[in-house]
Amino acid sequence: MALRVKTVWFKKAAGPRSPAEVGGVLASTIWRLADNAVTGLSKADYDIITPERGIRILGEMAAFLLHFTDRTVHGRVGEDERARLVQATGARLADVMVENIHAMVGDDGFDYRGNFIDMLNRRAAEYAEFAFDPAQPSFDVLRYLALAIRELAAGADQPWVADQVMEILAPEALATLEKTIDGFYPAREPAT
Repeated sequence: MALRVKTVWFKKAAGPRSPAEVGGVLASTIWRLADNAVTGLSKADYDIITPERGIRILGEMAAFLLHFTDRTVHGRVGEDERARLVQATGARLADVMVENIHAMVGDDGFDYRGNFIDMLNRRAAEYAEFAFDPAQPSFDVLRYLALAIRELAAGADQPWVADQVMEILAPEALATLEKTIDGFYPAREPAT
């Protein structure tokens, strides 16, 4: 089932929206898409078993989609605004992650926020090594995501989960996220 996503502001603002405002919307969209991917794996009979496994898979998908956001807005906005947007989106994702973990297990004192942000930064550096055309993400970058999720999957699911991620879940999530990004930061037409 396709997710409905925000692509325009319903309330007019006096000026352009801040990266923090747009980042909040993007974080919400990324979270919903990552959650939808975990649900998709469950519906395809992949064994998620524990909330921890589900949250870790969700985190991997969120890191991938955050990097896609970064690559997609590159060239659409200035570098300073892009950096603030990605930071705001990542920070809001971390807040949502912590809220969800605390809702499941309570506050056990562990620094989930810092741990998640560290993971986002590690993955950003790793994904930066790949060719990543937002219009057509490379096989290599999709494979990297799939293998990261595969490592988290139950043993019996590991041979098949990578295909599910690469062929179905990631492309669907990317198409939906691209609509949201295009709504806030339309692609520039090439000069003729």
